[in-house]
This record gives sequence, C-alpha cells and structure tokens, in this order.
Amino acid sequence: MSKKNKHQDHEEHNDESWLLPYSDLMTLLLALFIVLFGMSTVDAQKFQEMSEAFQSVLTGGSGVLDQNAMSSNTKTSNSDSELPKPSSDGLMTKKNELKRQEQQNLEALKKQLDTYIKENGLTDDLETKLNQSQLMITISDKALFASGEAVVKPEARQLAKAISTMLQKFPDYEIIVSGHTDNVPISTYEFPSNWDLSSVRALNFMKILLINTNLDPKKFSAIGYGEYHPVAGNDTAVGRAQNRRVEVSIIRKYADSSEQLGVTAAHE
Repeated sequence: MSKKNKHQDHEEHNDESWLLPYSDLMTLLLALFIVLFGMSTVDAQKFQEMSEAFQSVLTGGSGVLDQNAMSSNTKTSNSDSELPKPSSDGLMTKKNELKRQEQQNLEALKKQLDTYIKENGLTDDLETKLNQSQLMITISDKALFASGEAVVKPEARQLAKAISTMLQKFPDYEIIVSGHTDNVPISTYEFPSNWDLSSVRALNFMKILLINTNLDPKKFSAIGYGEYHPVAGNDTAVGRAQNRRVEVSIIRKYADSSEQLGVTAAHE
C-alpha cells in the first residue's frame, strides 16, 4: 500500500522545466525596458553615438572614437572658416590705391621724358603717350638708324642711355621694345623682309638699353611687327615716315584685364 502511494505522488508531480526559458524571457524583457528607459533620458547626440557604435560592431565600420575624431575635425574646419577674411571692398580699395600710385609714377616719368625731349630738341623724333594700358615712348627710325639698316647710330646711344636711366626707377615693370616699318618691301642679304628689319632693330635698341646693369633683362622683350601695325597711311611719304619707328612700352601692372588689351590695340 505504501509503495502504491509513493508511485501516485511521483506521477502527480508537475514538470517545471518550462520555467527556465520563461525566466530568461522575463530577464530579456526587463533588460529591454531598462535600455528603452535609458534611451529616453539621453540626448540626441548620445543616441546617435550609441547607434553608430552598434552599427560599428555589426558592420566593422568606424566606431565612436572615429566619429568623435571626425566631429573634432569638423569643428576645427568650421573654426578655420570663421576666421576673418579680407572683404571684397577692402581688396578693391587696395587695388585702387595701387592704381592711383602707379598713375602718379607714370605721369612723373612721362613728364621727365617730355622735359628731356624738349631740352634736347627731339620733339620731331620722339613723343610719349600715356593710356590705360601703358606708357609708350615712340622714336622715329631716322633718329636711331640709317635707311634700311638696323645698327643703332652712335649719337642715338646717348638717347638710349637717358631712357634706360629713367626706366631703372621702375624695376618691376615689364618693358616691350617693338620695331615697325612702312610697307615698302625690303629684300637684302641681311634683311629678307620687313619682319626681319623690324625685329633686329627692336632687338638692337633693347640691347643698348640693357647696357645699364641696373635694369633686369627678365623684364624686357623685343618684338618685330614689320609693316602690319601702321599708325598712319602708307600712301604718302609723311605717313610712311610715321610708320617707321621703334616703341618702348612700360606696361601697367594694375590695369584691368580689359585695359590690358590696349597693349595690342595700341600697335594696330
């Protein structure tokens, strides 16, 4: 009888193994509620960092430290962008001041050249012109060369020396020496064309200027235009004489780009 009762008690004992997964589930739910509660109390930045940290773990991407470094770099970049920069008005004012000073300097040089021309009786052979792109000194070919020749006359060397002395006060300016002829063809062993004659004349006069060692050769260039940039008609002797010339141009540094086009237009 006693054995039978023990067997019945054992059969009536319930299986409680289901409590283990149930307790695990409750633990997970509790942890979830704790996380949700914690998330509700952190600010948006912390939530973003936490989200990116989980993403980094799951995907192998950059973590919170990398994100913080990026944020630091962004702040540094923003800080640099906040540094004061020169205003466009300030730059324009500075440019206008430089142009004003340049205008005064070139006007003073023109006055000095005009005085030299007048005092030396060269008004028929030299003239100066100041425009928005350059100060140009125009020298008649007969003041520098014999007809059809490119060797600078001995007496013209004094003129070249005087011009070079004045130019050395403007060491930062580009100087262009250009040669021009009339349209009468030339065909000699030395000069097959007017191109050759005008080019060699410009080069030879530039070399005389550069005897002055105070001038910087890097600022100088020589150009031959031949007969293709006349300043007068070639149908008269007077016009042809005006076209045979050497020009020494002091190019402005602070002219506008549109004004710089006048350097080319001045020879047309």
